Amino acid sequence: MYRLPMQNDQNIYDEYLRRMQKGDREAFQSLYEAAARTVYAYALSILQNPQDAEEAMQDTFLTVWDQCGAYVSSGKPMAWMFTIARNRCYAFLRRRALHPEVSLESLDAEDPSWQPYTEDTAGERSAERDLLVRALARLTDQERRLIYLHVLASMKHREIAAALNLPLATVLSRYHRAIQKLRRELAEPPIFFKKTT
Repeated sequence: MYRLPMQNDQNIYDEYLRRMQKGDREAFQSLYEAAARTVYAYALSILQNPQDAEEAMQDTFLTVWDQCGAYVSSGKPMAWMFTIARNRCYAFLRRRALHPEVSLESLDAEDPSWQPYTEDTAGERSAERDLLVRALARLTDQERRLIYLHVLASMKHREIAAALNLPLATVLSRYHRAIQKLRRELAEPPIFFKKTT
């Protein structure tokens, strides 16, 4: 899929937000279609659960619609949306801490049709996918965020740098370190396979 250059994306998002300030619902739909995948990847990097990330992404866009009147163009509309998404995710985490929900394992046992990840042909999550999920969980929040935005949202490093207000060199070096760390995690066998002395 062809992506417009970063500055054009930012200009297009700015234009959508300006139109939304005038009540243009079609502009809101266009913004959602253009940015939902990116906001979802950002939320997933924080919440680590696809359903929670989906809910946070939806909440983010509802907030964007409600608060678009307060938006002042600074050339970084994605950074503004990420701020809203981060606040929605942290509110979700606070609610989760106050009202713990059923664990994924018990939910799987109660309702085997519900699975947070795709299933293999045998109806069980693949060992490789589980290993990857565990390895990603061992990364720092920022490392995971950089990987998710680059891999899941197909953002270029310079786009990530602009959206997160980080220097490009910082994004590149932290992304490289995160990938190296992830490779080490995936190469190391799980604890229960390690030899004990």
